[in-house]
Amino acid sequence: MYSRELQNKLLELSEHWSIISVTGPRQSGKTTLCKMAFPDYEYVNLERATTRALVEHDIEGFLLQYPNGLIIDEAQNLPELFSVLQVVVDENKSLRYVLSGSSDFLLMQNISQSLAGRVAVMRLLPLSLSELDDDADMDVNELMWRGFYPAVWGDKKDPHTVYDSYVATYIQKDVRQIVNIKDLSLFRRFLTILASRVGTEFVASSISTELAVDYKTIQSWMSILETSYTAFLLHPFYRNIGKRLTKTPKVYFYDIGLVCYLLGIETAQQLANHPLRGAIFENMVVCDMLKARYNQGLEKNILFYRDKSREVDILQEEAGKIHAYEIKSAERFHPDFLNSLDYLKGLLKDDLLSMNIIYTGSENSVGDTHLINYQHIARK
Repeated sequence: MYSRELQNKLLELSEHWSIISVTGPRQSGKTTLCKMAFPDYEYVNLERATTRALVEHDIEGFLLQYPNGLIIDEAQNLPELFSVLQVVVDENKSLRYVLSGSSDFLLMQNISQSLAGRVAVMRLLPLSLSELDDDADMDVNELMWRGFYPAVWGDKKDPHTVYDSYVATYIQKDVRQIVNIKDLSLFRRFLTILASRVGTEFVASSISTELAVDYKTIQSWMSILETSYTAFLLHPFYRNIGKRLTKTPKVYFYDIGLVCYLLGIETAQQLANHPLRGAIFENMVVCDMLKARYNQGLEKNILFYRDKSREVDILQEEAGKIHAYEIKSAERFHPDFLNSLDYLKGLLKDDLLSMNIIYTGSENSVGDTHLINYQHIARK
């Protein structure tokens, strides 16, 4: 079992918040984390119809049975719960509740309607590189092919089986809860097309043409993937610097093992020779930077830069200043890696705090550019 970095933040928040919510993708370890962080809390899962019916009969009475704390899993399945929670914690601020759920849309919709300002909202993604610790010190292709879901590592399950189950469960449960999609096989094709475009600009009109569906449908489906923590859009940097900057976001997945599964990559060796290996490596790095933020209870602060001349993979904002990162799947440094960073330095000047290259090689510096091994992203 792997310790999760978010646990420290949860314990800190529980000192001051009556209600904490933990959202994230299915099978990312939310339930295990909550039970590890709060071992003395009771636990209830509202995905079970019988349990849900029991709680629904007398929600307030049920909540008050647990003065020492209660973890409520898949809380979004009982919308009536949230308004009652508001009354209960307003009357007794010493009570403690942890809400978890795999549908960010449904959970946050209920929170915003009834519990706004009363809930500390946290996100748990699959395992980070730093959480894997020594287990991450393996062939990078093997690491990427396996992905980062806890079941692959803690339970030693076959990655293909884990991701096959994830897709089936996700489409049958989460997608149908959010929206009525008549042709689920078409939605599955949409997932595969996105996987083939990972790390590139998300152009809904192009995908709609390929699938022969409405442009607005593609936008809606992308929104579903975001709210269920399957894929996300990384938005471009924009500032008035005298350049024509792109306004189109790029698409990434929250787990690259899922990308490999959707692309039909069945072994680490196949990934090593795959034309999208570099894009999948980039996705891993981008997502690990997100995990580092979320595990500290912080919001996403990364963008990318692109104009008609150059692109820089990641810009990380810090009080109006910028840390720039180029991501390369190579093991050896090449001087060409510096070209886009030097270009950006000429544009941003003193607003550029640091220039960094994340790759698979050893750590070093080349002039004022830092070379960072991908396993140490969160430590920088």
